[in-house]
Amino acid sequence: MSAEPLSVVPPAPGPDAALAGAASRAGVAAAASVAGAAASAELSLNNIEVIYDHVILVLKGVSLQVPTGRIVALLGANGAGKTTTLKAISNLLRAERGNVTKGTIEYRGKRIDKLSPNQLVKMGVCQVMEGRHCFAHLTVEENLLTGAFTRNGSRGELRTELERVYHYFPRLKQRRTSLAGYTSGGEQQMTAVGRALMARPSMILLDEPSMGLAPQIVEEIFSIVRDLNRKESVSFLLAEQNTMIALRFADYGYILENGRVVMDGAAADLGRNEDVKEFYLGLSTAGRKSFREVKHYRRRKRWLA
Repeated sequence: MSAEPLSVVPPAPGPDAALAGAASRAGVAAAASVAGAAASAELSLNNIEVIYDHVILVLKGVSLQVPTGRIVALLGANGAGKTTTLKAISNLLRAERGNVTKGTIEYRGKRIDKLSPNQLVKMGVCQVMEGRHCFAHLTVEENLLTGAFTRNGSRGELRTELERVYHYFPRLKQRRTSLAGYTSGGEQQMTAVGRALMARPSMILLDEPSMGLAPQIVEEIFSIVRDLNRKESVSFLLAEQNTMIALRFADYGYILENGRVVMDGAAADLGRNEDVKEFYLGLSTAGRKSFREVKHYRRRKRWLA
């Protein structure tokens, strides 16, 4: 059964009713803006199905859209299908004996599910893999330069691109001559994102950027993602387990569970939704819950009924 549509709750009467009404109308306008942008989506997945080893069905009719210049969050627990969705887009499934067996994937109106990963990079779609995957034996700067392998720019152009990356990641400029394997987890994540930027992408598929990082570093990386989105108009499809921070920085969100989309909506609306609060944030109308209360759900998920 599909999730009930999200709706804006009318403000309660009182002295702040006018302000609440204005905020509510602003939320409706924001949702309408996202919906309008979705009509001309930069990336579109239409009812895709993914099977591993010709046997294991992982994604079951997943459909989503990433409007141009937006940050879209792909949320869900571990094993929900987030990474598989990103790899289906970037065509990295075949290396793991996976295949898109149904549906279509389109980028700017063109089918891309039959293209090679390097062709996608040339088109402007880059994926930053979960776990960072830097070249440990290369320096930070050498790692960044590998991101420009699909480009035929001059030395001067590459230097300009490096300075652009260092502008967003000043910490990398300080560590440019350090071996990537000896840098911190946060610096390796910045290196991975910076390496993708060297390809001049218009869309980045970002897989679990907060994994294994301290909250302060996570905040810093998400702030840089927002700056890249606003200043460089880079679109992001962000797969993340940290639902709270993802919804704070995203424009729109999709929640995956057991390989299918069970809920979607404007990020602000999802953050206020009681089901999302209870099952993904550990919160409810009664406030924060203990692990035991979250584990033994008092309320059944509507989409599993």
